[in-house]
Amino acid sequence: MLEDVTQDSASSGDPANGTPEFRLFIGGAWVAPEGTAEIARVDPATEAPRSAMRTASIAQVAGAVHAATASGWEQSSRADRRAVAVRLRDTIKKRHAAFAQTISHEIAAPIDFATRGQVSAALDHLAAMLAAFDAATDDAPVAPGRPADRVRYDPAGVAALITPWNWPLNQVVLKVGAALLAGCPMVLKPSELGSETAMLFAQCVADAGVPAGAFNLILGGAETGAALVADPRVAVVSFTGSTRAGQAIAAAAAVGFRRTILEMGGKSPNLVFADCALGTAIAQGVAHCFRNNGQSCNAASRMLVERAVYDDAVALAAEAAQGVSVGLPSAPGDHIGPQVSAAQFAHVQRMIESGLRDGARVVAGGPGRADGVERGFYTRPTVLADVTPDMAVFCDEIFGPVLTMTPFDTEAEAVALANASPYGLAGYIQTGDEARADRVAQALRVGMVQINGQSRAPGAPFGGVKASGMGREAGLWGIRAFQDVKSISGVAAHA
Repeated sequence: MLEDVTQDSASSGDPANGTPEFRLFIGGAWVAPEGTAEIARVDPATEAPRSAMRTASIAQVAGAVHAATASGWEQSSRADRRAVAVRLRDTIKKRHAAFAQTISHEIAAPIDFATRGQVSAALDHLAAMLAAFDAATDDAPVAPGRPADRVRYDPAGVAALITPWNWPLNQVVLKVGAALLAGCPMVLKPSELGSETAMLFAQCVADAGVPAGAFNLILGGAETGAALVADPRVAVVSFTGSTRAGQAIAAAAAVGFRRTILEMGGKSPNLVFADCALGTAIAQGVAHCFRNNGQSCNAASRMLVERAVYDDAVALAAEAAQGVSVGLPSAPGDHIGPQVSAAQFAHVQRMIESGLRDGARVVAGGPGRADGVERGFYTRPTVLADVTPDMAVFCDEIFGPVLTMTPFDTEAEAVALANASPYGLAGYIQTGDEARADRVAQALRVGMVQINGQSRAPGAPFGGVKASGMGREAGLWGIRAFQDVKSISGVAAHA
């Protein structure tokens, strides 16, 4: 039940009370956007209009790439790169509360989750990257005892970084931190729905003393991103977002044989075997699906359950979903908030209705706004049971608090159902049998597997296969994604 939904949340977390002064950061200076287009904005919690955002002009996009090209960051030393990254980490820490408030206001993440989840995740990733950087080297022998036969990692060149709205600081940090440590100057184009968070991040960059031009920020929508990707001076494109947009970016980058790092959609299976701790597995599975208002690419959104415990699992999932509260982003607590936009809310509603038409059984939630809500993009926490592979809700990414449940009879059937998806980002396994856990983990066509609620280790690679993308982020894997590999034979490394 949502209380006081008419409350105006525009003043919460917005330093300009809902009317921020949008600015670009190019060549170490703040400049006003000069594009002719404006992007309308709406408060997800109340549907009240917000100030429109003017986009960067095409000339400003080119200017940002020029500033990156001329920055000299590719010639920076490892010591300089590390020092800058440490200062950046410290400036983000100082603004922890401001980031949480901005994220909560901008994308409607509940304030406690924004604080504990969104901002803390970004800082943890930056710490893991620094640890990986310290433990590695950019020039090392190919094999022991062969100092004159080496592999060297060099900066790939100017990086175009395009980030999504659902984790607006975390995804920026994953890309910017890795590019900085790799020695790549960059241009960041955040989602138009996450631009306030990106501007606050750019202020941290300025305060950290990142050399002028090594980091640049442009604002805009799809046209702005397309202009950035099309610039021939860009050597590497790192994109997180929809599969459709990723396909377009990959095609554009392929013309110049530019590298792409693509982290796209997901429809991650959660395989629940009868020998697991069922109550814990279901509670964790529902929570992981609904986290961040259901708007995470690696959400455990497809629960596949062994038939012997399927009925019990459905009942437990329904109970867990019915216990999830919906509330204002500015309110403290462990509730979920609204979808980020009218378009996203409408998509989630269409998917729920599609599932009903196809014969899925609603055991919690269902179509419509959350109970007691008249305004705002609040989806009812929903569980759809008896979902079959021929249904759109089984195959297509919903990106909202909607869990689907499907029974299976054998381990082989469970693996086949899990892999029956165009996506391949994450997989989750719940079982008391370690041998089965390892066997199934190896059989899943995904980039990441988590077993019995175990979180990924700091610095573990994040990314997927198939329509979920290519390349990896986080830790050393993220840094290497922005570097070229060079083999040198015949001379040892000299200081």
